[in-house]
Amino acid sequence: MGGARLIQLVDKLGGIDSVVAAGQPALRQAGLDAEAIGAIRNPDSSLLDLDINWLAESDHHLLTWDSDRYPALLRDTPSPPAALFVEGDPNVLWQPQIAVIGSRNPTTGGRENALDFSSELSRQGLTITSGMASGIDSCAHMAALKAGGLTVAVTGTGLDRVYPASSRQLAQKIRQQGVLVSEFPPGTGAKRSHFPSRNRIISGLSLGVLVIEAGLNSGTLITARMAGNQGRDVFALPGSIHNPMSKGCHRLIRDGARLVENVAQIMEELAPLAGQLAGQLRKELETPVEQSQLEFSEHEPQVEQDPDYRKLWSCLGFDPRPMDSIIDQSGLTARAVSAMLLMLELRGKAEAHPGGAWSRKK
Repeated sequence: MGGARLIQLVDKLGGIDSVVAAGQPALRQAGLDAEAIGAIRNPDSSLLDLDINWLAESDHHLLTWDSDRYPALLRDTPSPPAALFVEGDPNVLWQPQIAVIGSRNPTTGGRENALDFSSELSRQGLTITSGMASGIDSCAHMAALKAGGLTVAVTGTGLDRVYPASSRQLAQKIRQQGVLVSEFPPGTGAKRSHFPSRNRIISGLSLGVLVIEAGLNSGTLITARMAGNQGRDVFALPGSIHNPMSKGCHRLIRDGARLVENVAQIMEELAPLAGQLAGQLRKELETPVEQSQLEFSEHEPQVEQDPDYRKLWSCLGFDPRPMDSIIDQSGLTARAVSAMLLMLELRGKAEAHPGGAWSRKK
């Protein structure tokens, strides 16, 4: 059915329990074909058992679209997944992310650029998101890990499988220092059609997309177009006119992508969207404090006007603390902490550090 249609069906029938309990006439009236109706009314119990057994393992999670833990930026895209299978810490998905993508067969210069840009972006506090493919994707993940930062890998298979097989060691490291994400349930193998679907999640989770190298026929260009349709900034590195792996980036630049030569240019462009995200998260939390009340004095936030900010501020010192520790001590949700930290950072009062740690800004 696809995520968007399933979300519409759940909304129309009043919840997932109502969908499962619905009879054939109701499902047919909702627009489902015979195959979809059969799958709902007579599910494959062996596949369900595979899902349940996978979810029973440590650090395995299922985030449904209506869950508080479902990432807000992705929820706002035109076709969000109905659910995400997550291996690792799901709070990482609430960190500000940038997608770094490119060719599976990059040049030496492309690999170096992927490593350099991803390392510096990670040191600037951004989580690096990519698809764990060979080439630029793998370089981006490895650079984030080496820099001590966080990374998100979105896969085109179930999370009990690793594709390509050469990425098994990388996947294990990402589980320990980030998250693996998929909309496909355990047992799902690699199919060509899965990867464009995966790409919309990579861009949907991210504040922006950086394309390092891409040929004219590269699937990377599809991800870039999806990012543009989702309202994300697309950045592209220019290259030699004689390098076929630069031609896709040059086309993106001609079509409106932002030409960038250093990380500072990316950070400058992402600030407005980061501010929009902070405001959006704050609104979703339905905290009664108005934006005008979140003014900051010369020395520190006027946290006394907001009990949640007071709790958060008391947990922040000048030494970096992991996000999990801040969440546990403050008693606030991951969504609330992410929103407020981002807002404090934009006002120059809090600082992100590699590995998802935060501190008061010195």
